Amino acid sequence: MTEIIVSFNPILIFVAVILTIMASYTALDLFTLIKSSDRNQKFLFLGGTFSLGIGIWIMNFIGMVAININASGSYNIPLTLLSMIFGISFTGMAFNTVIDRQLKTGNLFAGSFFLTMAVLSIHVTGMFAVGMNVQFVPSVFLISALIIFVSFLFSLWMLFYSKSLSYSRPIWIKPLSALIFTGAIVEGYFLLIRSSSFYSNGEISRGGSPETSLIYLVFFAGILILSGLIASSTLISKRLDASDTHLHDIQAALDESSIVAITDPKGVITYVNDKFVEISKYEEHELLGKNHNILNSGFHPPEFFQDLWKTIGSGKIWKGEIRNKAKDGSFYWVDTTIVPFLNKKNKPYQYVSIRTDISALKTAEASLKSSLKEVNDIKFALDQSSIIAFTDEKGTITNVNEKFCEISQYSREELIGQNHSILNSGLHSKEFFKNLWKTIGHGEVWKGEIRNKAKDGSYYRVHTTIVPFLNANRKPYQYLSIRNDITERKKTEEVLHQQDKLAAVGQLAAGVAHEIRNPLTTMKGYTEYLQLDETHEERQEYLSIILDEIDRVNYIVEDFMVLAKPKAAELEDRDIIPIIKNVVSFLEFEARKKDVKIGFEYEQDIIQIECDENRLKQVFLNFIKNGIEAMPDGGDITVRAGIINNQVEIAIQDTGVGIPQEKLKKIGEPFFTTKINGNGLGLMVSFKIIESHNGKVFIESELNKGTTFNIVLPAKSA
Repeated sequence: MTEIIVSFNPILIFVAVILTIMASYTALDLFTLIKSSDRNQKFLFLGGTFSLGIGIWIMNFIGMVAININASGSYNIPLTLLSMIFGISFTGMAFNTVIDRQLKTGNLFAGSFFLTMAVLSIHVTGMFAVGMNVQFVPSVFLISALIIFVSFLFSLWMLFYSKSLSYSRPIWIKPLSALIFTGAIVEGYFLLIRSSSFYSNGEISRGGSPETSLIYLVFFAGILILSGLIASSTLISKRLDASDTHLHDIQAALDESSIVAITDPKGVITYVNDKFVEISKYEEHELLGKNHNILNSGFHPPEFFQDLWKTIGSGKIWKGEIRNKAKDGSFYWVDTTIVPFLNKKNKPYQYVSIRTDISALKTAEASLKSSLKEVNDIKFALDQSSIIAFTDEKGTITNVNEKFCEISQYSREELIGQNHSILNSGLHSKEFFKNLWKTIGHGEVWKGEIRNKAKDGSYYRVHTTIVPFLNANRKPYQYLSIRNDITERKKTEEVLHQQDKLAAVGQLAAGVAHEIRNPLTTMKGYTEYLQLDETHEERQEYLSIILDEIDRVNYIVEDFMVLAKPKAAELEDRDIIPIIKNVVSFLEFEARKKDVKIGFEYEQDIIQIECDENRLKQVFLNFIKNGIEAMPDGGDITVRAGIINNQVEIAIQDTGVGIPQEKLKKIGEPFFTTKINGNGLGLMVSFKIIESHNGKVFIESELNKGTTFNIVLPAKSA
């Protein structure tokens, strides 16, 4: 075995280097497209792997052909193909570790290792393919492998690991990386040649013309490289066409739906679409070269635009609503998004503003705010003046205002979920409420007066308006009841009604009293005259009856006179105790006849008041006589007198039949009486006498248990 002396063909070496550069650039171009492509990632990976693998192989293959070896003239095809497979496989493993993942330092070293293995495996296998026995100098071989490894490591770091370079992606990075890759491959080739010694076994046969074989091989390699470049160029062109179509579609969609403008970094308008021209009412040539101040409506303060420019100037997207002014002076609102486009230094080089016309929305919003304010004002007014309640279609209370809670004395929690039967006073009949529900159930408004009962049992009256709210089917889905408290008004009406009766009685008294009193005087005088001469006992009794009836009629006439022209009370200091004792002793005989016992209880021996003694006696006589008449089967009457809180309180209590509640309220009205033979004037006159003494009368009564007349008079100050 003899050592073979080698020399290089510079032309073939130059061709190999050029083809390797082209293959490296094509491979790296395909690999960098993988991250930005959603489709064809596998195709791009295989294309890049094949292109770089062939590039490494072609350098070694043509390099071997370029060596002028005396014995070289035939090639082992299987080993040649095997070297090509080694190069492609190791290249694929290398880029599989650095593409489409969160790159770590370990991945970078692994990728560089596999690329180094691709160069070494192709070189060694290629040597054996041309029938050479190779011996390597270990130290030179290791240094060569290390230099190849470091070159690949630096190139992969620039392409895939450096954050600043991968973010800005300068245009020179791929050509430089391709040159570094090529340098590593060429460097590896020459270093490995230098670290090797070649020996021939003397059995190398010479085939055909080496020049002819060389031409075919170079032609074959060129076809491989050019095929890769054409495939890469075609793929990139298709991708650019797809991107252009996609961008064109996006622009068309934006132009149809949005108001678009582009400005330079200083805000000068460089592009507007048709919708911008349409809404602003400026011509395109009037807008280009201007800034957006031409549309300033004066609505927004300077700070608004300062904040806008601060945001987009820092490279951030700004969103908001702006009111602009068109050329004709009209205003319009736009919902605006301004997107800054950044250069390599992360500084905006232009701005794209995408706007949507929201003028109609803002008008509707303003109208809605106005309507809401009007509704809130109405609600406030109603809440201040009326008693408000909402119910659902079944009458269940869903909401009440404060006045409802105040007058009903129930809390909101106690009312919500209940119906209005919780307030039922029992005054109105079932037919009343049936008619109410029939009206509102047909979608009609109901108005009327209702007496309700509060939580403490007291009654109050409300004038009520119930408004049904109808759904699309014209059926009520809720009811609004608006009530006004008319309790005091009803009391006033009752007082006026009673005064009307009193006025009628007064007119009657004025007309009748004088007409009756004169005949009565004559009748009484002649009856007394006849009684003087009458000796017949039975006739004497009849005359006495006539005189009694004349006195009775005269008593009634006196009551009429009091009503017609009340006599001014002549008040004097008196002790009330002897006055009451006098009345009680006067009625004791009549009480015993009806089996009634009269008792008088008092706390102080002397109770001084200012009063008209005779008129007070008339009151006590009326009240005690009413008590006697209320006990046809006998009973007890208790009269109590005392001073409480500087007021004289006199109570006349019987154990009679009592007075029903509905009649109790009418006691004291003209011509209203609970007695069969009564005329209703006695109690009314008694009440007026007490009123003339600056006092009041309160009546308490319970059926079958009795009645109490409570008289309250001011006590005489010491």
